[in-house]
Parts: sequence; C-alpha cells; structure tokens
Amino acid sequence: MKILIFLHGTIIMHKTAKDRKRKEIVKQVIKNEKSVLDYASYIPIGHAVKKLLKWKSQGADICYLSSHVTSKNVEKDESVLKKHLFPKGNIYYRQKREKYKDVIQRIKPLPDILIEDDCESIGGKDEMAHSQLNQEIKAKIKHIVVKEFGSIDSLPDKIDDFI
Repeated sequence: MKILIFLHGTIIMHKTAKDRKRKEIVKQVIKNEKSVLDYASYIPIGHAVKKLLKWKSQGADICYLSSHVTSKNVEKDESVLKKHLFPKGNIYYRQKREKYKDVIQRIKPLPDILIEDDCESIGGKDEMAHSQLNQEIKAKIKHIVVKEFGSIDSLPDKIDDFI
C-alpha cells in the first residue's frame, strides 16, 4: 500500500507553532510570521513520526508531497524529515508550472491513499491536491483530510483500517 502524505501543515510545521493552539498557528501562517519561511527549522506535528513508522512497519510505502517548487527547498524538507527520524520515502514536488495533480499523476504506481490537510490558511479546498485531480484518478486514490496543523494522530494505527 502506497501512502502519499502532504508535508506542510499536515505532518510538519514552522518551529514557532510548537505548543500553540491550531487557530493561532493558522493566523501565524496568514500573517506570514518569520519562521513560516524558515523551512529548515520545521518540526513534526503531534506524533506524526510515530504514526508513520507504525504504518511503515506494516508494509506501507510512505512518500511525501511538498508544497515547494525548487529542489533547494525540497532539500530542506529532506533534512527536516531525516533530522526528526521520519520514515525514508520519496519527496514529490511541483516543477515548472505544474499543479499538484500533475505531480500525483506522474507517481507510478499511483498512491493508494492521499493524506492532506484542509489548507485553511491558504484558501481551503481549492488549494488541496485532491481537488485538482480528475474523476478517474480520484476514484483510484482514497482521500483523507485532516485539519491543517491538527495532526494525523487520530488516524488509524493499522493500515488495514484504511481499506
């Protein structure tokens, strides 16, 4: 089972969001608080690392979707994932005017599950990767939405529970 999980706002966040309420974190992003752009200092949301390691131990292929559009910033994502001991996995990102749908469609095989946040701080549903997919691709990928900065902690520990 291949699980594609969005990074920013879903499993990692800017460092000054630590110990803040979700609504306050959303406001930090909207106001473009300084640490929001300090990608190398991002931290896990909740117990994301533990959750992903559980899924990986059950055979899940974990891969990541970045909001970044340059390899330089994706390298910062890689550094954050490594620093915080996230499971190893490919990081996919948009290149040269691509939309998220383009990125997802080039992943072979397609992910079985896409987990992303609701994009509250940047405009909501229209900004979500899943909303950009055509109906044929949507039908092939189970979509799971969590609140932005709300963590994936409440998602099932067993990947079989996703089916």
